[in-house]
Amino acid sequence: MKAVRPAMLIAAMLLAGCASSGSDTASHDSGWNPFSKISWSAMAPWNWFGSSPDVTEQGVGGLSSSTAMTQQAIDEGLNGDYKLRQGMRGQNGQVISFWQALDDDQVKLVIYGQSSVERIEVMDSAIARADGPRLGSKFSDTFSKAFNNCQKAPGMDNSDIECKAPGSQHIRYVYSGEWHGPDGLMPSDDTLKNWTLSKIIWQR
Repeated sequence: MKAVRPAMLIAAMLLAGCASSGSDTASHDSGWNPFSKISWSAMAPWNWFGSSPDVTEQGVGGLSSSTAMTQQAIDEGLNGDYKLRQGMRGQNGQVISFWQALDDDQVKLVIYGQSSVERIEVMDSAIARADGPRLGSKFSDTFSKAFNNCQKAPGMDNSDIECKAPGSQHIRYVYSGEWHGPDGLMPSDDTLKNWTLSKIIWQR
């Protein structure tokens, strides 16, 4: 019976919430409502544990290719969990605009796009692909070799490599590590095996 009681209590509270979800006039007329202060959306099962967003083929959390590149749309897509900061930089003679999502003044995501989101770089260790590697995991945890899987990461640190996530068309993994070889040359698989995942990228 102990295992049943919490479920019964929650069910009773949900029923009470439904009963009190009518007009404000009705609730005032019926007197004091013990559930009037409760946030029913916060009691939804998916909000009980505050789970972090996932990286999927569609995007990151609530961000996708249909998300407008506006502060409001991005903030809503990230559930207001980050402080947003807009920036611009030059690349190949063009000006690239982006939004940074910060937590404790540390950049956790960078969102690129023009009218809508086109690319998301994830540096938040709490965000990962379902059943996929997390930031800090080793290259050898996911890949046995770089051939047909990885390339030198374009536009990033010369020592980084970018690998296609297995079974994905939109997700890339960026690995970083020590490399003292010539620029443009891929490190050997034996060198890469201990490199660690430093960034997850979703690309439209």
